[in-house]
Amino acid sequence: MLGSSGPSPTDEDGRIPYVRDSDVISVYRLQTPVWEFKYGDLLGKFHIMHDAIGFSSSETGANFTMEWYELFQLGNCTFPHLRPESYAPFWCNQGAACFFEGIDDSHWSQNGTLEKIGEVTGNQFNDMAQWVQDDNSTGIYYETWTVRSDPGPNATVWFESYDCSQFVHRTYRKLTELGAKLSSRSQTNYTKIYLYSGEPTYLGNDSAIFGQPALKNLAEDIRKFYHTFRPHQSFVDFTASLLEAYTQVVLDKSFYLYYNFEYWHLPMKSPYMQITYEEVPLP
Repeated sequence: MLGSSGPSPTDEDGRIPYVRDSDVISVYRLQTPVWEFKYGDLLGKFHIMHDAIGFSSSETGANFTMEWYELFQLGNCTFPHLRPESYAPFWCNQGAACFFEGIDDSHWSQNGTLEKIGEVTGNQFNDMAQWVQDDNSTGIYYETWTVRSDPGPNATVWFESYDCSQFVHRTYRKLTELGAKLSSRSQTNYTKIYLYSGEPTYLGNDSAIFGQPALKNLAEDIRKFYHTFRPHQSFVDFTASLLEAYTQVVLDKSFYLYYNFEYWHLPMKSPYMQITYEEVPLP
């Protein structure tokens, strides 16, 4: 048992704690169904998984969990709020790597994965910690969707997701660059949520679209599109919204994507959307 404790700050200024160069840090692959704390393995049956990385110090016995989080929950990162006092949609799509003390064994192992995949030196760990700090300063938003031209192996990727699994992949690659040897006894699969579209059309940012009277029709179309996906709907409203979403995405073949603070229009193509659980080997 690795032991666990509740999430807590590891340093007053938010930095990952420094370890001695002579320390040996075990690296763990962590995976569990999304919202496992609330729904158990329900979303795991659909291979909708959350990924993280665990660390354990051989010198101090301290354990740590590091994971990329949507800071205001997944729904808020995927769709905006429409507020009467603001014409432009209000986005809460910030994301960040969170590092806290402890590894919750049962949370990861009961319905998912808790597997040691390698070791790093204290020096390699400290170099990775600095990289995480830099990564957190440059990648500040969470993006749910990966947008491709089609499901085939030679498809064009229009937009790449920026989510928990992508952060894990980036960290694994960085550890490998630093000299770590990582390996898994099992197949390393990860959740991907795809949208399929023709070549996207750039529309502009908030001020360009919602601050220009000439683009009022476009602004209204975007607000109408996102109104369909508003939170906290009644069952009746939710049913109506599902039908409206089907009309917009499948029949009208239209989707508005907000990516890196800019709006794009996606001319949707069959199969429109797909959730996959695909292998991404360790580097």
